[in-house]
Amino acid sequence: MDDALAEIERLPGRHLYFLDDHLFGNRRFAEALFSGMAGMGRVWQAASTVDAILAPGLLEKAAAAGLRSMFVGFETINAANLAEQRKRQNVGRSYAAVTRRLHDAGVMVNASFVFGMDGDGPDVFGRTVDWAIRTGLETATFHIMTPYPGTALFRRMDAAGRIVHRDWDRYDTRHVVYRPHGLTADQLEAGYWKAYRDFYRWGSIWRGASGKPGRFRLRHLAYAGGWKKFEPVWDALIRSGQVLRALPLLETTLNGMRGARHSRRRTGGTEASAEAA
Repeated sequence: MDDALAEIERLPGRHLYFLDDHLFGNRRFAEALFSGMAGMGRVWQAASTVDAILAPGLLEKAAAAGLRSMFVGFETINAANLAEQRKRQNVGRSYAAVTRRLHDAGVMVNASFVFGMDGDGPDVFGRTVDWAIRTGLETATFHIMTPYPGTALFRRMDAAGRIVHRDWDRYDTRHVVYRPHGLTADQLEAGYWKAYRDFYRWGSIWRGASGKPGRFRLRHLAYAGGWKKFEPVWDALIRSGQVLRALPLLETTLNGMRGARHSRRRTGGTEASAEAA
């Protein structure tokens, strides 16, 4: 713990992104981490699971220590898919309750959804996007189910003769590399891209933000819009090595559009956190 906090203390700037897939996984470590970070003035992003977010107490400590955006693997809105894919941490959980809990703590939601499980039909894309917008999710990432080599899913599909590609460059969650059950491969790829377009339309972003109070509505609009609508700008900044100049904007947006407090480490940029962001 001392090593982790010392590393955080050494990093310049205010923004952090924890790449741990489940920062809440070890509750004792997480509680000590968040207690140690209290008062550092950080704004940070992380990932955790549905069941851990619903557990009492820990989320509030994280938010008090600067958590402002959480990546959550909702995976699918079809309950039957969860059991089939052995997503036990999601079974029987209310996704709406997870979203409310995060929003009540002042934390934005970056939800992850996977399309192409055997319980999915052609309507899964529209139903997922509609639910995500109505629930007020700030951002979402969509994926085509991808049976990675070495996993139980790959072995099951391979044994059933459903693997159609062994070109590993296509195993990027954007291409169909197996025979889907409830829809065609063309429907799956087309629906995946349509879900992104529909969720990130300005009208959809506004609908998702409209039910939130003042500065959180503005934060939703700024963050969701910046996430997708200005991708060419971010690409240009990254390629030109100027992305660090945009970091204060990211920090202010994450902090609910309140003015950023300058830390004593503000000078020199935030190279590590900018790269992760």
